[in-house]
Amino acid sequence: MSAVSMRGATGLPAPADRLVTLPEFPHGKIPTLGYGVIDWVERNLVQPNGPDAGRPFRYQPDQVNFMLWAYALDRDARWLFNHLVRRLAKGSGKSPFAAAYALAEFLGPVRLERFDDRELGGCIGRPVSMPWVQIAATAESQTTNTMRFVRAFCPKGGRLAREYDIDVGKTQFYRQPEGTLEVITSSYTAAEGAQTTAAIGDETEHWLPTHQGPELMATLADNLAKTGGRLMETANSWKPGYGSVAEATWDDWVAQEEGRLQGEQRILYDARAAPADTDMSSGESLRAALEHVYAFCPWVDIDTIVGRIWRASSKPDDSKRKYLNRPTAPEDAWCEPEDFALLADPHEALAEGDEIVLFFDGSKSRDATALTACRMDDGVVFPLGVWERPEGADEGWTVDVADVDRVVAEAFKTFEPVAFFADVREFESFALTAWPKAYADRLLVMAQPNGRPAQWIAWDMRGHGYEFARATETCLTEILDGEFRHAAASDSKQHQQAYSALGRHVANCRRKAYRDMVAVGKESPKSAKKIDAAVTMIGARMLRRLVLASPEWKKRERRKNRKKGHVHVVM
Repeated sequence: MSAVSMRGATGLPAPADRLVTLPEFPHGKIPTLGYGVIDWVERNLVQPNGPDAGRPFRYQPDQVNFMLWAYALDRDARWLFNHLVRRLAKGSGKSPFAAAYALAEFLGPVRLERFDDRELGGCIGRPVSMPWVQIAATAESQTTNTMRFVRAFCPKGGRLAREYDIDVGKTQFYRQPEGTLEVITSSYTAAEGAQTTAAIGDETEHWLPTHQGPELMATLADNLAKTGGRLMETANSWKPGYGSVAEATWDDWVAQEEGRLQGEQRILYDARAAPADTDMSSGESLRAALEHVYAFCPWVDIDTIVGRIWRASSKPDDSKRKYLNRPTAPEDAWCEPEDFALLADPHEALAEGDEIVLFFDGSKSRDATALTACRMDDGVVFPLGVWERPEGADEGWTVDVADVDRVVAEAFKTFEPVAFFADVREFESFALTAWPKAYADRLLVMAQPNGRPAQWIAWDMRGHGYEFARATETCLTEILDGEFRHAAASDSKQHQQAYSALGRHVANCRRKAYRDMVAVGKESPKSAKKIDAAVTMIGARMLRRLVLASPEWKKRERRKNRKKGHVHVVM
């Protein structure tokens, strides 16, 4: 694992399951302007409110960690990160932090002057010569708190305004020569072309398509690219499925950590979320979760927040988003992500020779391709491989078919598959010919015994809709009843990525009516949010049940018992 990325690391929770997303900064190992910026802020800004009002502004430990990462450089003087995100619970101090960041970008030593190993952080900074800092949102109310703190930190006639000769306004600050700090809430077309040196996207959970939020974000990013500037987002957790910028950024970060983004890591993501098993009705559980979420917020009164959450008028989903910093599931979600995450077992691993079943769903380019195993002995699910189009891949991208075939071959070499079902569409030559030829003699149960011809592996899902819908309902019942486990950690990079993808695909599943039952589907036919790994998980559990009920399995178990000297008595 490199010093700047957890992407592809093994032994870590999946990105979406991490309760703390930002690692500790490796002091002395990476150059950073952060120490100098922190020093400038703490020397020049005064806390305007709260119990420390009138005293010098001081960063909390988590804020120091973020600032050191935010201003980290490589040896070619390039930023390690061009997109910064702080997604924190309500009341965590995002607005004063963003205001201090805006003033630092406006006045402070935020650009590299030179490297100097004698300095803390290994480099010396300088101010931007013509700073243009924008605090952006789709509505003025979203920027009110941040701009209020900017004015409080730098009041008209105050020391900072006098020293830097700043013309202080309500929504705009000016300084010579040609320096601007401003609020923008106009349309994205009006923002085009600005030579912005830094931007803050405020409350991006409210930047929705209906308010042209994604378009405004794209415009800001384009403007910043021209100057080498960077964007910082502040957000609370979002309502999934509404298309907010905050949700899109999270999806990009997860893709980055799973290795699905083209190019180098460029998003710095800072979030502290409550554990998935938090019981909001339990004082002990809720307080422990809130103490974790607000660990570096001494101004927060936990008792007050507990009381707010427990009000009869409070909505649990709103409280979970605002105070536990966890996005809530959409109304049509097939399964709550928390319910699924609680069933992850980091100690489970497939051992050589384990009897398993395999379920495969393949796509050459459009959807994801996935292979999942389910252990016969106990039903634990193990995603063996998930292949997805990388973000930013060109139109001609196709799945590495040879790699898919390699993983299937490894499964048969290492374990003992007793059944293998594969959807036919887009992998016909493998499902109908290559795989049966190589592996059929090791299988107990046929996919289509009454087919013409009979098929050992090819199981066309288009002709088994009702059967699969029934399996979907059974699988959800098993999850809700806790009669289900899936592996959560691995020393294999490929398996770690597959485990992460499985949780993400389960969260993407939406309930879809199928006759008198509920099946799963994507949120929309053209959605980029894939569900294929979840489909193979449901299929693998279904296949295990089919094998357990089959005469072939029962006969083999009786033979195994006789060899062990067990006596089978029929009552």
